[in-house]
Amino acid sequence: MTAEWYVLIEEDTRVTEYVDGTELKLHRWMLTGTHHIEGGETQALAAAEDAALHHIPATIARHPKPGDEPARHVLLAQDGAWTAIVRQRHREARIRVTVARLMHSHEEKEAPPKTLKESLRGALQAPPPLPKPWTPPQA
Repeated sequence: MTAEWYVLIEEDTRVTEYVDGTELKLHRWMLTGTHHIEGGETQALAAAEDAALHHIPATIARHPKPGDEPARHVLLAQDGAWTAIVRQRHREARIRVTVARLMHSHEEKEAPPKTLKESLRGALQAPPPLPKPWTPPQA
């Protein structure tokens, strides 16, 4: 398998909830972009830097005015991940940009459709047990 490189963009999505009269600002990182990069690791690293310097998060992009340019502070972590803090008109958003190499890919397989007899039998029987969760292999 040849190396396939991707640039992953995550955004800190914030939702404000009110519980018992108290305002809660809930943060959650969400993968918002998966971009396949032609070429090798060098091209992927350059694309990640470009994304960190130019990607506009959705919370900022929703309220544009012609000529607006948001403030941006970009940091490079020791592990190679870029973090950008983007501010515009009392709004602030954070993005994280990382480079990743595809290590495994497996296509979905669907079971064949059930016959009428199997469907009727399944309606009368208990559902099959759920698959066991992953556990580390025993040494």
